[in-house]
Amino acid sequence: MVKKILAVKLKVKSVTFWLGLIPLLTFAFLLAGCDSLRFAPTEVQRQNAWLHNRTATISADTARAENASEKLQALTQLSELQSRAFSSYYGLPKEFPQADSAEDILAESNWQLTRTALQQGADRPDAWQVADSVLELGIGICALLGGVYGTRAVRFLRETRTKSKALQEIITGNELFKKQNQSSASAFKQAHQSQSPQTRQIVAQMKS
Repeated sequence: MVKKILAVKLKVKSVTFWLGLIPLLTFAFLLAGCDSLRFAPTEVQRQNAWLHNRTATISADTARAENASEKLQALTQLSELQSRAFSSYYGLPKEFPQADSAEDILAESNWQLTRTALQQGADRPDAWQVADSVLELGIGICALLGGVYGTRAVRFLRETRTKSKALQEIITGNELFKKQNQSSASAFKQAHQSQSPQTRQIVAQMKS
């Protein structure tokens, strides 16, 4: 009986320990930023990847049919092979663009599709939103665990989340002030000259 109680306590403490790492991981994520993160491929991006493969395939066929130079034929064949990797990575779309011929591929709708996919590919998740979601998930898990440790963890994570939002509001407010008061921007920067290099680095990374 005693062994079972000790095992339960150790298990709860272990879970609480890992949940306690959530704020640290969230803070580290804010410092790292979202450059390493990507949204899941959208339908437009999957269509564009598939269209790229069709474009490369028809280009290779056309180069061969028109008896182009060996170099051009080799390049188009390699391009077609390379494009398969893109299609495999993004996955097939639910709806396929019209791409039976070169004329189909060169339609204005496909040009617009590619521009949209290019724009979406540059999008990155917002660091603050992702961090807030991570904390919210941690709060939910701790609330489900319940008990003394769960309650303490919920309280701690809520305080961390509140502080994170407060820091975001302060940084956003400071940036807005500098934009609206260009004449005071230099004085504002001077007032923060006493900040340590570590603090400056953290603020700079959180602003980006």
